[in-house]
Amino acid sequence: MASKGTAVTRDYGKRTAIVTGSARGIGKSIALRLAEDGFDVCINDIAANQTGIDETVAEIQALGRQSLGHVADVSQLSEVEGLIAATVEKLGKLDVMIANAGIAQVKKPLDLTEDDVRKMFDVNVFGVFNCYTAAAKQMIKQGGGGKIIGAARQGSLIVAFKPFAMLAHYSASKFAVRGFTQAFAMDLAKHKITVNGYAPGIVGTAMWDLIDEGIGSSTGAAKGETIKQYSQTIALGRTSVPEDVAKCVSFLASPDSDYITGQTIVVDGGIVFN
Repeated sequence: MASKGTAVTRDYGKRTAIVTGSARGIGKSIALRLAEDGFDVCINDIAANQTGIDETVAEIQALGRQSLGHVADVSQLSEVEGLIAATVEKLGKLDVMIANAGIAQVKKPLDLTEDDVRKMFDVNVFGVFNCYTAAAKQMIKQGGGGKIIGAARQGSLIVAFKPFAMLAHYSASKFAVRGFTQAFAMDLAKHKITVNGYAPGIVGTAMWDLIDEGIGSSTGAAKGETIKQYSQTIALGRTSVPEDVAKCVSFLASPDSDYITGQTIVVDGGIVFN
C-alpha cells in the first residue's frame, strides 16, 4: 500500500485506441486525453479534415505516444474495416474503439426530406453500427476483450434522452445509438467486450454553433441566445468544454470501468436526471 502523499501510477501496458471524427472538437480532446493515459491512438476523420488529422497526430506524437492518421468515411463498412486493419498493422492490437463521428442538422420535422433523414442515419446510425461491428470482430479475432464506446462527434447525444423538435432526425439517430449500445453489450459480454456510450450536453464546439444558428434562424433569436437559453437549465451553471467529455471517455476506456456495460453516461452538468 502506498504511503500517504505518494502518487500511485498504474501501468496497463501497451494499448491502442481508434477515435473516429477526431480531427477537432470533442473527438480531438478524447484522442489527446487517451494519449495522456498511455494509449497509442489512430486519428480518423473525413478527407476534408486532413489538416486537423495531421495536427492531432503531431500533438499526440509530441506527448511521446505513437499515432496514425487515417481518412475513412464511417458510413461505409469497407472503409471502417480498412481503418481497423491499418491501425492494427501499424499500432498493434485494437483495445478500444470510440465511435465518435457524427453530423447534425437543424430543421423543422415537417420540412425534413427523405434525403435529410437518410444522410443523418448513414453517418450517425450506420456509422456507429459499422464501427461496433468491425471492432467487435477484430477484438474477437484477437482472443476477446476490449472496449467499444459510442457517441457523436462534436455534438450532443443528450438528445437520446431529451429530444428537440428542431433536431428530430438527429434525436432519432441518437436514440438508435443507445439501442445498438445496449444490444451489442448484451451479445458481446461473453467475449469480455464492454459496450458503452457517452452523452455530451451543451459543449462549446462548432456543432453547437451550427445548432444555435439553425434554431435562431427559425425563432428569430440572435446569435448565441439559443445556447444561452438552454445553458440556464444546467445545474452546474456552465456549458461544458470538450475536456469534460474526454474525462468520462477516459474512464470508460480504462480498466476502472470493466464492470460497466450497456450504459450511456450523461455528461451534461445537470440537464437530464435519470
